[in-house]
Amino acid sequence: MPLIKSAKKRLRQNRKRRERNFPLRSKLKTVIKQALKLAKDGKEAEAKAYLPRAFSVIDIAAKKNIIHPNNAARKKSRITKAVNGMNEKKATPAAAPAAKAEKAEKEPAEEKTEE
Repeated sequence: MPLIKSAKKRLRQNRKRRERNFPLRSKLKTVIKQALKLAKDGKEAEAKAYLPRAFSVIDIAAKKNIIHPNNAARKKSRITKAVNGMNEKKATPAAAPAAKAEKAEKEPAEEKTEE
């Protein structure tokens, strides 16, 4: 326990802030897990409908300095990528081998050395 008066006050402030931030931090984690679960389970319509709610909670947490704005952007990007990835998996399951073949063709052949 702190002995100095300013340290005691700081402890009180930290406890209050923790109590204030904890519910939003908990909600943030829940929303992110739910959005990723919907994407993983293949529930496309529900996942897309859930995105605005998830983005809202993430933005509020960033605005209140519970998470850094870059952290919020990264979380939103990953959720969006997971939801959009569902469409790609359904539409073209054979797209991956074709992409690898195209990449192999684009790689430059061994350059001929001039003598």
